[in-house]
Amino acid sequence: MKVPLDAMNEYDDDALLALYARGDAGAARALTARLGPRVFSHAQRLLSDRAEAEDVTQEALLRLWRIAADWRTGEAKVTTWLYRVTANLCTDRLRKRRGTDLDAVPEIRDERPSVEETMQQRARAGALQAALMQLPERQRQAVVLRHIEGLGNPEIAGIMDLGTRAVESLTARGKKALEALLLGQREELGLHDDT
Repeated sequence: MKVPLDAMNEYDDDALLALYARGDAGAARALTARLGPRVFSHAQRLLSDRAEAEDVTQEALLRLWRIAADWRTGEAKVTTWLYRVTANLCTDRLRKRRGTDLDAVPEIRDERPSVEETMQQRARAGALQAALMQLPERQRQAVVLRHIEGLGNPEIAGIMDLGTRAVESLTARGKKALEALLLGQREELGLHDDT
């Protein structure tokens, strides 16, 4: 049974791979459109070479099509398998390029924040939100528009139907009140005097 292309987005990766294995070329197109950009991005980060990343993407997807008939749903995620194949293909290319062994290939730095940093950011955001909720409504609105949304005072004045000086006053009073509310939590939130 052929599935209409517009319905392919409703299928998960395993289902699309199974459809392709049964001869549905549309499933391959949908899976390529879904996973190809991710594979390319991963390869590009590992290789820092667009042409090689394109080659690796094509090879990784070809390998996926070759194993489609033997794919065992539930044993691994298609994306996990595909990322592993991509990483292995990139490692092979890096070895050939440098003529060195795997131990000589530098580790790729993970740009994502650590778990600790993520937890601290959430704690800070929660503390800020709690403190904001203690401000008078107009101060809270002015502070949020200025310091969180990044709007200029004239724009805020138009939104709040106030003069620019009134906005400046509300923002300054709100910021000062926030500092006082958060002062006792500086160490707990990992804030230092230079933060």
